[in-house]
Order: sequence, then C-alpha cells, then structure tokens
Amino acid sequence: MSTTEIAAPLLSLEQKKRSRNVGFSLIFLALISAFFLSARPGDAGFKLVESFTLVLPAQPFAQALAVVLGALGAVQLYRGFGKWTNVVLAFATAMFVVGFLAWATSGGSFNMTGMLQDTVTRSVPITLGAIAGILCERSGIINIAIEGQLLGGAFAGAVLGSLYGPWVGVLGAMAMGVALSALLAVFAIRFKVDQVIVGFAINFFSLGLTSFLSQRVLTPYPEYNIVKPFTPYAIPLLSDIPVIGVALFTQTYFVYISVIAVVLTTWFMYRTRWGLRTRAIGEYPQAAGTLGVDVLKLRYRNVWIAGAVAGLGGAWWPIGTVGRFDQNITNGRGFIALAAVIFGRWHPVGALSAALVFGLAEAIQLKMSNLDTGIPSEFLLMAPYLVTLVVVAGFVGRSRGPKAAGQPYDAQ
Repeated sequence: MSTTEIAAPLLSLEQKKRSRNVGFSLIFLALISAFFLSARPGDAGFKLVESFTLVLPAQPFAQALAVVLGALGAVQLYRGFGKWTNVVLAFATAMFVVGFLAWATSGGSFNMTGMLQDTVTRSVPITLGAIAGILCERSGIINIAIEGQLLGGAFAGAVLGSLYGPWVGVLGAMAMGVALSALLAVFAIRFKVDQVIVGFAINFFSLGLTSFLSQRVLTPYPEYNIVKPFTPYAIPLLSDIPVIGVALFTQTYFVYISVIAVVLTTWFMYRTRWGLRTRAIGEYPQAAGTLGVDVLKLRYRNVWIAGAVAGLGGAWWPIGTVGRFDQNITNGRGFIALAAVIFGRWHPVGALSAALVFGLAEAIQLKMSNLDTGIPSEFLLMAPYLVTLVVVAGFVGRSRGPKAAGQPYDAQ
C-alpha cells in the first residue's frame, strides 16, 4: 500500500473529527444564546455614525440566534457543509459576537465604529509578529523568539524615539529586532542548537534585559521614555466612507505599514524567485542545495528580515499608542502571533485574518470593562488568550507547517 493510500483515510478521519467538533461548537453557542444571552431584556444601541445608531432588541435577537445556531449545528452534524464549513463558521461566530455585545449593551449603547477601529489598531503587532514567524518558518527556522523581538523593539523604539523622534525610534526598533534575530540565526543555523530552546532563551534574555534597563535607566531618567506617538492619518476620500472609513482609513502609519507588509510578503513569497527559493529551503533544503541555492545564506538573510519586521511591530507600543515603554509591555503578544501563524496556515493573508480575530477579542475585552456586565475583570483579561486556545485547538484542524522547519541543514 502506498503512502498516499495510507494518508487518505487518516485525512478523512481528521476531516470528520473537525466537522463533528464544529457541529458541537455551534450547538454549544446555541445553548449559550438560549439560556444566557436571552435572559437580559432591553434594547442595545450600536452607534455606527454620528447620525445613526443601530438598535437591536437583545432578548429576541438572542432567541432567534439560538434557533439559527442550533439549526446550523444540526445540519453540520448530519451532513456537513463541505467547502462552505469555514464560511458558515465565520458567519455563526460573527453573529454570536453581535449577540454577546447586544447582551452586554442592553439598555444602553456604545460606539461600534470605534471598537472596529480599535480592532484594526490592535491587530498591528500580531500581524507583524506573524509575518516574522512566517518568514522564518518558510525558511526552515522556528521562531519562538517573536515575543523577545517585539519587546526589544519596543524598548529601543521608546528610547530612540524619545531622544531623536518617532521615525528614528522606528528604525532603532527594527535594528534591535535584527540584533536579536542574529542571535537566533547564529545559534540555530551555525551551531545547530535546538531552535525552540534558543527562541525561549532569547525571550527570557530580552525580558530580563529590558526590565533591568527600565529600572536602572528609564526610571531615574524619565526624559528617555517620553515619545510623541503617531496620530491617526485620514486617507482622503476613503476616510469619508461610513463605518469602514473610520475603521480602516483613519489609522496611524503602523496600520498602513502592516497592510503593505502583508501585501509585499505575499507577492514576494509566491511571485518571485526569492519566494520560490525560500519555500524550497523550508520544505526540501537538500534538494534546493543540490540545485545551487545557498541554503545557509538565504536562511540568515530571511531571519534578519524577520527580525526587522518583528522589531517594527514592537515599536507599535511606544510610538503607535501609549508613548512610553513599560516592563513586559508586549504581554505575550508574540505568542499570540505564533498562534496567528498556525491559524493562518503560514500564509500572510491568513495571518492578517487571524490577527484581526485576536484584535477583536482584545477590543471586546476593553469595551466590556467599561460596561456593567457583571463579568469579573479577571475573566475579561483572559479573553484574548482564551480565544487563542479555542481557535488553535478547536477550529484550525490539522495544519501542516513547512517540513524542514526546525531541522538543521548541513551544507554538502
């Protein structure tokens, strides 16, 4: 029996398991809608523009949502939706989020457009961190050090941005990301140390170093930690579009840069010789080396580029939002970026979609903290990480990364 014949039943079994999990998840959401979300009467107002607020009756909407989700779950368990499964799941999840927001806001209103704008904004470091992970893993190098690169970039961006301006801070953050990625490259490529261990070592090194310097330098010299962050820039004409204009086209430069990074990475990865060679050394480095590709040199180069992108993502905190550096300011976003790599199936556009999902979870968490929902604040703080666990463990299914990721290469 061939390998293909053995793998086919296994793949079919995995697909059936995922289909069953999706069906049970839809029914679970239906039960939550029926017995929890429908228990709170009142109208919820979603302010979209200054002159228009969408009003939803929270209780009837939750009851109707329970029926729809239950029906979708039953159909999924009985026969499935085939290639439309992901579309149905995305629709059901979006409707459940709307139902949850209606429950939380019943009797009041909130700015829906502002929450969408916040979602896009907060997806930036996750998007750039995920691109850094994709560039490395497509080259055969597992980059667990995204968290440390983001944190190092945030520190360098804060200090240099305070002294010489925000754009110099951005360049300094990228340089710090390259320096930390150089450590990863040397130990993982040259000395063939386990890449996961090296990544965690860089994370702890970056956390310890930035915490030490923050206490010994930034605390006694606060003038080194006051950055004038970028203000949102409204793109002419596009920013005038209702809802979408504010959410997508009235943002800081970081948002626009992250979208450009996704577009450029996708283009170069799948339309250029560099991209073809990068994917080759991540899948079959021995074959690529036989055909004349300098595997080691290309891996070094790509890891450095990834470090620059991650450092840019770290600069988002001091230069794109808060205007200063605080200890452990990244708060695990590098690991969420790794989840976005897996959720996005090692594709830049997929990673962007995943980053928006996680950004939405964080935006909702911030919005819920301002509403009287009765949910403990500790549970609200857990929301982005719970979404990460649920998405990766429950909905992604079987994802296959580059075959050579994590494997050292010996030049012949």
